[in-house]
Amino acid sequence: MRNFLLTFTLLAAGCAQVATQPDLAVISVIGTNDVHGELVAQDDRGGMTTFSGYINAVRLARAKDGGLLLVDAGDMWQGTLESNLNEGYSVVEAYNAMGYAAAAIGNHEFDFGPLGPKPIPDSEGDNPTGALQARATMASFPLLAANLVDASTGEMVEWDNVQPSVVVQRAGVLIGVIGVLTESTRATTIAANVRDIRIAPLAAAIEEHADKLRGAGASLIVVVAHAGSRCTEFDDPYDTSSCRMDGEIMQVAQALPPGLVDHIVAGHVHQGIAHDVNGIAVTSSYSNTRAFSRVDFTVDRRSGEVVDRRIYPPQRIVAGATYEGREVVPDAEVVAIAERAADMAEKRRAEPLGVTLDAPVSHRTRPESPLGNLMTDAVLQTHDADISIHNVWGGIRAELPEGELTYGDVFRMFPFDNRVAVIELTGAEVRSIIARQAHNRNRAAGFSGMRVYVSCDVNEMQVRMLRTDGAEITDDEVLRVVVNDFLLLGGDDILTPVIPEAGFPIPNGTPLVRDTLVRWFRSNPGVMSPADFVDADALRWNLPEELPAECRLPGS
Repeated sequence: MRNFLLTFTLLAAGCAQVATQPDLAVISVIGTNDVHGELVAQDDRGGMTTFSGYINAVRLARAKDGGLLLVDAGDMWQGTLESNLNEGYSVVEAYNAMGYAAAAIGNHEFDFGPLGPKPIPDSEGDNPTGALQARATMASFPLLAANLVDASTGEMVEWDNVQPSVVVQRAGVLIGVIGVLTESTRATTIAANVRDIRIAPLAAAIEEHADKLRGAGASLIVVVAHAGSRCTEFDDPYDTSSCRMDGEIMQVAQALPPGLVDHIVAGHVHQGIAHDVNGIAVTSSYSNTRAFSRVDFTVDRRSGEVVDRRIYPPQRIVAGATYEGREVVPDAEVVAIAERAADMAEKRRAEPLGVTLDAPVSHRTRPESPLGNLMTDAVLQTHDADISIHNVWGGIRAELPEGELTYGDVFRMFPFDNRVAVIELTGAEVRSIIARQAHNRNRAAGFSGMRVYVSCDVNEMQVRMLRTDGAEITDDEVLRVVVNDFLLLGGDDILTPVIPEAGFPIPNGTPLVRDTLVRWFRSNPGVMSPADFVDADALRWNLPEELPAECRLPGS
């Protein structure tokens, strides 16, 4: 067991304790996660451009007494026009300029599929991970994925510049960095693009490689993990009472041998963490470059022992701030990269759709929201189908703002390149989908074309489904259901009960969901209001206040 003298000082910003002896080095580990292509600040908050100024401030602060280790926990480039138009090229350019040491592969790194306009492979020779591999080869830092396994060989994938771990040196201190990604990857990206891989358990992969890195002389072990959890209070890193200890990364941290790993930079669920878990500093900093995580380690270079540690709460990124006693000045090279990407995106973003919103259209109310209903209505009304079902809580990433609506607003709302798909399901199959979603009130699927009434009688769930005209949907009738290709492949576990053994056919050439929304807005010009999409007298989801967990469909 290594001898730790751990000192925790909780300040939002400031200088780390200066090493007072020449044999001591302060290593500032700065982590990002779930950047999702956010190169440019929004309303003077966030953005890689502003963040680059913080990094330069920390780098200068450490110039005399230590070093900076900059890492990322995955989901780097999918999510904005600036990034999506070139499949993450601009994001990797920015990361190169900022001096990232390593980055984990996240589930959304697979979203672009083959290099080029195809979101999924549809012909012989298409490489389902072509876009990801292209970004890896242009990166000046390694992409890490110790638990990403080639399904045909059972060994880690062999892709250029993708490896399980890396050893770097900062201020004479050897640091081992290991990357892992969530075991939910197949359900949280386009499954067709990960058909040839599997995800091994995280803890076992970390332990294997951490042992090797310790044996190679690493004084610090840092894990970049695209897996997460959530905490809400950051006053005391020892107090985990506000944390979801059953979250994936918390379970991983608790499973590791004490003293093996020093720090986990987590992500995936877009939440904050800055806590000690099993002796490990576990951090996460929300998403979209709104904040970064920081842990300062003071290391005795002679012995390799960590003699001091400081966990910072998530550090908010704000334009015009000061940090480490210095004005935050965006790095000129990163600004130039972002400006080139923004110029490419701006013309497309500004395209008007002919609709004015008299108030923001939100998706915050649950299980039914104005924006979720708008989305499912739009998709249903533009296709020959009876009902539509969509993952509105996972798919919708931003509200629609008040004022004149533009293409950029719709893109920000739904940045994924998912395609529309129409399938046939029986009423009984739809009922089984709804029954599962009824127990998922906070993240339930959205739908259009019907109203649902759920009750529980002696632990037997009763589900009534009515068309909008009041006619009851029976178990034996066949319904045309419009969904998206993400759901067809098991995404968000919504269609899981009804996916056939051979799988649903995957459409190619059908419109993107986002383009369908754009077309619908242009076909319905004028003024719209959030009240247009939620009818209090005819709610789509009608659930009891509490639904017992043991309440199931008859026969299940």
